[in-house]
Amino acid sequence: MRIVYEKEINVDDIVVSPRPVWKCRTCPVYGKSPSCPPHSPPWREAKEWVKHFKRALLIKFQINYVDFEREKREVLLYLLRREEEFFKAGYLYAHALFPGNCNLCDECEFEKSGKCLMPTRVRPSIDAIGIELSKIAELNLSESVLYGLILID
Repeated sequence: MRIVYEKEINVDDIVVSPRPVWKCRTCPVYGKSPSCPPHSPPWREAKEWVKHFKRALLIKFQINYVDFEREKREVLLYLLRREEEFFKAGYLYAHALFPGNCNLCDECEFEKSGKCLMPTRVRPSIDAIGIELSKIAELNLSESVLYGLILID
């Protein structure tokens, strides 16, 4: 995993709609992850929540798809560390958003029993709460990348 960029964006540029959530319904992990619908906050609630922030940090990660699960886990852990840094710097409501489903654990207990082993570390997926990533990032589907987002203040 390599960070391509960290770019501060204005939250007014973030579009929240039902379109990404509907796309989530076609995912094979739909309903199986605590970071994804229907377990994530509804898009309308997220739309209101996002309005209470002024800025966010968009992070683009280059990954190697050959080792996708490990690299994605590194991305999630990095986002959680950055969220904690913002919190310690006085941004009490800083909140990371994951690129896709959570894969913090090697084997997901939530998929088996519905109980997450790391409920304080799981964050919603960007798409799961309705954020249209294409409105804040130039997407090139031929790239091996993931995007994370941290709402700051």
